[in-house]
Amino acid sequence: MGDVQTFWKGFVLLCKIKVSLSPLCSQGLFGVPELSGPAGFQMAQHQALREAEFLVHKACTHPPGAVTVETFDQLSDSLCRVADLADFIKVAHPDAAFREAAERTCVEIGTLVEILNTNVDLCQSLKNLLGNEAVLATLDSDTRRVAELFMFDFEISGIHLDESKRSKAVALNVKLLDLYHEFLSGSQLPNAIDKQVLPEHIRHCFSIDGNRVQIGGLHADSPNELVREAAYKIFLYPNTSLLLCLDELLAGRHELATLVGYESFAHRALKGTMAKTPGKINRATSRDFKMMKEMKKKTHTTNPEVMPWDHAYLSSAIRTEMFNIDPSIYSPYFSLGACMEGLNRLFMQLVGVYFQAEQPKMGELWSEDVRKLAVVHETEGLLGYIYCDFFRRPDKPHQDCHFTIRGGRLREDGVYQLPVVVLMLSLPPPSGRTPSLLTPSMVENLFHEMGHAMHSMLGRTLYQHVTGTRCSTDFAEVPSILMEYFASDYRVLSQFARHYQTGEVCLVPSILPSSSLCLRIC
Repeated sequence: MGDVQTFWKGFVLLCKIKVSLSPLCSQGLFGVPELSGPAGFQMAQHQALREAEFLVHKACTHPPGAVTVETFDQLSDSLCRVADLADFIKVAHPDAAFREAAERTCVEIGTLVEILNTNVDLCQSLKNLLGNEAVLATLDSDTRRVAELFMFDFEISGIHLDESKRSKAVALNVKLLDLYHEFLSGSQLPNAIDKQVLPEHIRHCFSIDGNRVQIGGLHADSPNELVREAAYKIFLYPNTSLLLCLDELLAGRHELATLVGYESFAHRALKGTMAKTPGKINRATSRDFKMMKEMKKKTHTTNPEVMPWDHAYLSSAIRTEMFNIDPSIYSPYFSLGACMEGLNRLFMQLVGVYFQAEQPKMGELWSEDVRKLAVVHETEGLLGYIYCDFFRRPDKPHQDCHFTIRGGRLREDGVYQLPVVVLMLSLPPPSGRTPSLLTPSMVENLFHEMGHAMHSMLGRTLYQHVTGTRCSTDFAEVPSILMEYFASDYRVLSQFARHYQTGEVCLVPSILPSSSLCLRIC
């Protein structure tokens, strides 16, 4: 059984250790030997492509049966283990050379996936399986369902089209990958303006470099409406080349969707999800905006309309009003260490799982602030690994995310492939003797993202294609939203919320989770 105090002390100890990130060491990122340098992505990519060629041939020539689905899953795993890792590194690694190499790999693997999704011979091998009732009767329900999901991927990619239209669909997908990466990277760059443009009383809210004010984020939680508006308009100021990229991206998505038989890209994206159609989502979000509009009127501002820069702040304001929550009062009770201890206790009580802080090997991490946790079940042993990239740093995206680096699956040798994930947050780092202190909203986000991570750890499926969060996008939010409710329950809070200096128990009765508002970025 895990010892909470032992974990907590170990986590604190690791927070004080500076980890060497020398590129000369033999251990690569996430323990992948090739990734001790940027050039390693090309090596990993070539290996994945060779494996893919072998597996495609196997799938197309082997008689239909369970081995067909197993081969498809091996193919998916081989490509995902490279693409998913690269997808994370391209946004999180502080070294531009690593980011650029990872992005090239993402494009190359993504291009191959689109080609495979319109490969007629590969699709036919799956049709031979799904059309053979005698063989289907021998498959377990999981294997049959995974086969249907692979067929679904073929269908939304346009496998039913003639050869010229399939080629056009592949070309569109490849083009959209390039446009998406171009827009995403460009939209995250900071903008700078002459400080004289801003009212003097809000300049101190931003970074000032000489006569220029640099704005690298939306300041969405600022109580000052003018600060939120200025940050929104300057950070997202129209960039001609970026707007052209966005127009081309949206037009290309619509063209692709209609080409493969959908009314819009939204209809294609929601096919196979719980929501099913855009209309259901629109009806749900309209309630959220009504609540926000009512709150905006109460602020007595000159503009009672809900503006794009108001959403995050008004969500927080609704919680503050309903439950009398002042972040400055409660933050001292929510040190990062205390919150991690609370999560450890909670998972031990719920599912018999605990965390063990683990010392990473040289070169395994991309930043000295990252911590590695082993997730252990009290009877079944090691379940997987969570890398905690929690603190703010330059060039790191200001968005809380969960990344799957490697999905779990039962390998051909009978050994279970352990899942590996990253939790990336934007928490304030410790300062001197003051630990990282979280606002109630940050606690909620930590619990939310940990819900994703534990979904990945506990979803021990036979096939990695459906492991953990590899499911319908909307269903993937269910465990994380559930965790928000735990973060708001006083019975849970009372077990870990302690003042970091006095040890006093936090007496907050409850915190309304933002999941009561459907609108959020996960």
